[in-house]
Amino acid sequence: MSYLDHTYSVILAGGGGTRLWPKSRIKTPKQFLKILNKETMIQITASRITSIIPWERVIVVTNKLYKDEVSKQLPNVPVANIISEPIKKDTALAMLVGTLYAKSKDPEAVIINLASDHVVTDYVEFTKVMKLAAKTAKENDYLVTVGISPTRPSTGFGYIRIGHDLERLDKGLSLFKVDSFTEKPNEATARGFISTGKYYWNANMYVWSAAVLEKAFKTHMHEMYQLTSKLSSLNSKEFHSSLKSIYDQAETISIDYAISEKADNLVLIPGDFGWDDVGDWKIVYDLEKKDSEGNVVIGDQEPKNIIMVDSSNNLIQTNGRLVSLVGVEDMIVIDTEEILLIMPKSKSQDVKKIVSKLKEEKKQKYL
Repeated sequence: MSYLDHTYSVILAGGGGTRLWPKSRIKTPKQFLKILNKETMIQITASRITSIIPWERVIVVTNKLYKDEVSKQLPNVPVANIISEPIKKDTALAMLVGTLYAKSKDPEAVIINLASDHVVTDYVEFTKVMKLAAKTAKENDYLVTVGISPTRPSTGFGYIRIGHDLERLDKGLSLFKVDSFTEKPNEATARGFISTGKYYWNANMYVWSAAVLEKAFKTHMHEMYQLTSKLSSLNSKEFHSSLKSIYDQAETISIDYAISEKADNLVLIPGDFGWDDVGDWKIVYDLEKKDSEGNVVIGDQEPKNIIMVDSSNNLIQTNGRLVSLVGVEDMIVIDTEEILLIMPKSKSQDVKKIVSKLKEEKKQKYL
């Protein structure tokens, strides 16, 4: 059997996407929205990975609030493969639980971990890199991360520094030892990182065999390992019914802090396939097609109801109402049924401050 016969994908779909508020809200987080395409972000993600594996080996880990929505949007994914997290516990537990579910189906399982809300433009290159990552993980005791070749000094991503190259892989790619991680640096530091040619964006795009990940948790997160150790021996019904007790007791921690920064068998394969995290409205603007004045107009309805005079380089999300701009530059205007958001593009990362303020003021209906 080929390594691909043992390959699964775990799609993480539990996030809230607060920096894309007010379109992305608790009831409709960004992975379920049609932001850049006629399909939703989770539909695009799932379709992309099925160029490598069949639908029955796609596993989705999501919040219990979204299980029905995942099932509705991804009807080809078996319902048993949709894992409902009873409590939000960050990526370490989500990835471990998804991996152990794959192992319960196949003791030799290799898992490709993907976020449900990332963008990839070069599907051919994506498929090539992910297949190589899965092959590398199957044949070695490595935890593999696919590092993204940075295209700008982003302050919104973590960075991975590579050490020496371990081997040349097929199709012109190399495998590197991971040296260190840096969380979301300032712009000057990010520019310095990029200039060395030794840094990649951390996209949390991990590929590993279930056996190697279990060993890593046994070594570095022993309590979580013990809490979850029985899962891979359970049938689907027992697996799902065991989660509440585990989630009640487990630590809240990211995979980077739990495993990646501690493991000595972490390696990196570079990925250059037009990846981006649609993390805020400025990135939406950057990714969308502009008109002759540099404006981007998006919305669920056609035709877009907008008039602009002497206005350029703006992003406007329409809601059907007429939106008119006069003498406006470099702004973001998001018009929804209940909420109007207006801000400079340069402040797009600060939307989360509005969300925090709404929480403080207990204005839950707007979240």
